[in-house]
Amino acid sequence: MVDETEALCGKRIGVFGKGGAGKSTVVVLLAKALRDYGYEVCVLDADSTNVGLHQALGLDRSPVPLMGYFGGTVFSGGAVTCPVDDPTPLPGAEISLDRLPEEYWAQNPEGISLLTAGKIGGQGPGAGCDGPVSKIARDLRIRRSGQRLVTLVDFKAGLEDSARGVITSLDWAIVIIDPTNAGIQMAADMKDMVDQIKAGALPATSHLADSKLAEMAERTFREASIKGVVFVLNKVRDEETESYLRRRLEEKGIEPIGTIHTDASIAMAWLKGTSLDGSETKKDAERITGELEAAEEARPIITSSQKE
Repeated sequence: MVDETEALCGKRIGVFGKGGAGKSTVVVLLAKALRDYGYEVCVLDADSTNVGLHQALGLDRSPVPLMGYFGGTVFSGGAVTCPVDDPTPLPGAEISLDRLPEEYWAQNPEGISLLTAGKIGGQGPGAGCDGPVSKIARDLRIRRSGQRLVTLVDFKAGLEDSARGVITSLDWAIVIIDPTNAGIQMAADMKDMVDQIKAGALPATSHLADSKLAEMAERTFREASIKGVVFVLNKVRDEETESYLRRRLEEKGIEPIGTIHTDASIAMAWLKGTSLDGSETKKDAERITGELEAAEEARPIITSSQKE
């Protein structure tokens, strides 16, 4: 349970993985475990294409996407731009749930809050760029009644959002690794990306004609708050599979902080669109939460001045 330090209060934790790795499943399981630990938890759905997260959390509706709250995408004449083309901060991105219109957020029976950045499904031809969704995910800061929430951000599959710089504003990144070679490789790629950012690597800016925008993009990376990346095995059926995955990952300098074992009820919940219980994996998620607390307490932020 949470001790007096309340290690993860106010932290933003992004969850990444290849398609089918089980990111959303782990987000739900961790949100439940964090609540059991006593944290106030908010989940931000930043996956622009996947659906059903609200059902997995036991909600009968998905909140209206925040894209509308912030004025719509730049591609449709709105105010929300892509962070690659326009690294400027999103205006009004620090919000309190107490003042946010109720259609933009929902709370499940366990007290877990859910917000949705935006979806591109049904937007029509030419509306397939989800860069503005990434900007909301990068900049959104959520509070409620003055409390510092733990925010879990469920990103879309792959590395695209990471390359857009969303990890610069996270405290921790979690990579979900399923039993596939592609899952192992993505974990290695994500580790390399976070290591580079922590070492002071700057983003590509040659496409930005405005020098002020280039300077802003570089400053965003210099001031990155990311403390590190941790790894979680998922969909592990047996000891042989877990042992093999750990050996392969060790070769790449990766040691997972925990394992989510296969639970048949989880797949059935996603199929039926019902609340994800995950009772068989509850202890797995609790152990991972404990490891996250330990990581937070053990690793100080590397500031931009220290990088320089």
